[in-house]
Amino acid sequence: MPSMEVGRVCVKLSGRETGKKCVVVDVVDKNFVLVTGPKSVTGVRRRRTNVDHLEPTPELVELKKGAPDEDVEKAITKGKKTKYMKEDAMPTRPQAAS
Repeated sequence: MPSMEVGRVCVKLSGRETGKKCVVVDVVDKNFVLVTGPKSVTGVRRRRTNVDHLEPTPELVELKKGAPDEDVEKAITKGKKTKYMKEDAMPTRPQAAS
């Protein structure tokens, strides 16, 4: 399993942003990281998140620690990962038949 490091692409596992991809911008401590989508790309806003609520992917984006959302968006575009980031990692639940 990939480690939590700056630039690691992750999938959110809980909360209103479940299934959306985000990028680790800073490692706060062993339990928390700062992530962003950025909101203009994936809909995930910048926030502190428990590492237990994230699933790291093998994808990595070239970033500096604490990079602003604009730099994250440029790095995603430069790495040609925009389409990958916009895809939901978890399919939506099918509607029950009536």
